[in-house]
Amino acid sequence: MPARRIAIYYAWSRPDEAGAPLDIIENRFPALFESRRMLFPRFEELSDPSRFDQGIAGFLDHIMKQNFAAFANLGEAITGHPVVEIERIGSDGRLVPLGSEVLEDIDTLLIISFDSLRTDQQASQVEIDFVRSFLSAPDHLLFVGPHHDIGEEEADSHEEVVARQVADFLHHGDKTIPPRQGFGGFGRSLLAGLDVPVENRFGLRPASEPDGTPSPIDADASLDRLHLLSGVSTFNLHPHLPHFERMGEAITKLDVLARQKIDLAAPPHPFTADGRTSFDALLQSKPDTVAGTLLVGDATLWSSTAGGVDSLRAFWTNVVQRPHRGDRP
Repeated sequence: MPARRIAIYYAWSRPDEAGAPLDIIENRFPALFESRRMLFPRFEELSDPSRFDQGIAGFLDHIMKQNFAAFANLGEAITGHPVVEIERIGSDGRLVPLGSEVLEDIDTLLIISFDSLRTDQQASQVEIDFVRSFLSAPDHLLFVGPHHDIGEEEADSHEEVVARQVADFLHHGDKTIPPRQGFGGFGRSLLAGLDVPVENRFGLRPASEPDGTPSPIDADASLDRLHLLSGVSTFNLHPHLPHFERMGEAITKLDVLARQKIDLAAPPHPFTADGRTSFDALLQSKPDTVAGTLLVGDATLWSSTAGGVDSLRAFWTNVVQRPHRGDRP
């Protein structure tokens, strides 16, 4: 059988992300020097400013994109083909939209929607139509991966906003994250255009076991028709993971394939106030929604830096080696 052809599409605008003013802490990535300062001695090998851009661009290149290198290496090792990596808007400011021109022959497409809401990345109708066509092939798989949306909830007063942001901040406990940081505008707009709107809510701290490993996921094997979760017992321990809330038609068109437990020992979060102990971590299109397969999960499911790597590698391998399901209709 022909080997899979894989592409990773980073849905950000590099100039808009890298150009965020450093005197505003909200709704931006950290600069490389900030990550080094807050996490010392981690990343000390990136301290030479003559070799490594110490701004936000350096963070994108030397930390963010490196997080996905292990998957790209595994994909190439299995398929024999390099994994195509595309930035929506790169350093030259040129827009590279989703389309057949850049994704010809691709059958496995990962959209890493790590775009800051501040940059207003939106899928165009042409891109939505392309993705509909892509998903009309039974053998095609699309993964849409936003990240968290922290501190974006609306409130009646400034005091209420701050109180909610403090609750978020204390719950996830990551001092590198500002009080307000929302990602995933491109992914949200694409899913809404496909008539399966999903919101990436909050930044929830996942539960771990006494030995520090991720707690097991709650997966519905009866829904796992491609066996993507075969041998997969955990996801990762990224400290702020979103609940993927299905909206409108998505409630009937997408199944919850896996849930992840919340760390109930962490400071309380409003999401758990009604007794919820887990969040919807991985969604999958129902068989009659599209001919191909659409998955929605956190962008860090493809990252090797937050624990659970053995299990994640099993997930990646299952995606890359899944059986072929026929040709484009």
